[in-house]
Amino acid sequence: MTAETSQTLDRGLRVLKLLADTDHGLTVTELSNKLGVNRTVVYRLLATLEQHALIRRDLGGRARVGLGVLRLGRQVHPLVREAALPALRSLAEDIGATAHLTLVDGAEALAVAVVEPTWTDYHVAYRAGFRHPLDRGAAGRAILAARRQPVDEPGYTLTHGELEAGASGAAAPLIGVTGVEGSVGVVMLADAVPERVGPRVVDAAREVAEALR
Repeated sequence: MTAETSQTLDRGLRVLKLLADTDHGLTVTELSNKLGVNRTVVYRLLATLEQHALIRRDLGGRARVGLGVLRLGRQVHPLVREAALPALRSLAEDIGATAHLTLVDGAEALAVAVVEPTWTDYHVAYRAGFRHPLDRGAAGRAILAARRQPVDEPGYTLTHGELEAGASGAAAPLIGVTGVEGSVGVVMLADAVPERVGPRVVDAAREVAEALR
C-alpha cells in the first residue's frame, strides 16, 4: 500500500475478488483468515458491499457475489467492442465475410461487436445483440472447446447451418484475457469454410486478446 491508496477500498476489492473465485461463497471467518484482518473489519466491508448489491449473503451467512456486479459488467461491453473493432474490420475485409466478437452471457453467446465487409456483393446479416446457445454455432462452440482444453495456442471451430440455413462459420476463442470469455469469428454464405479462414480467424482472436490485455 502506498500513501495515495485507500486501505478500505483495497480490502473491499480483495473481498470481491475472493468471492468471484469461489462457487460456494465464503463465511466471515474464511474471509477474515484470507484477508488477515479481524472479523469486525470483514463485517463492515460486507455490509457496505451489500448496500450496493455487490455481494449478497445466504441464509447460512455465506457471502457471494451480488447482482450489482452484473450491472457493472454490462458497461464493459462498449469498451471491449471498441478495442476489438480494428481487428474485426481487418478480418471482415480480408475474408469478405461478416466478422464478430462474441462473449459469454450466462448460458448464451452474445455478439457484442459485428463488422460487415464493404466490397462484397452479398454477405450474412449479423447484428450486435444477437444471442444463441453456447452449444450451437462456431462462436459458442469455440468457447466451449477452450473450456474443455485450455491451451496457449488456440485452434478454431467450424460449423455449417447451425444458426442459419446455408451459412458456415469459423471462430477461435480469446485466450489469456482475464475476466473476459469469448471468441472471434466469421459467418459466410458457403457450403464449407475455405481453408485459409480458420488460421486467419485465430490470428484475429489473438489481435483482439492483445488489445484487451
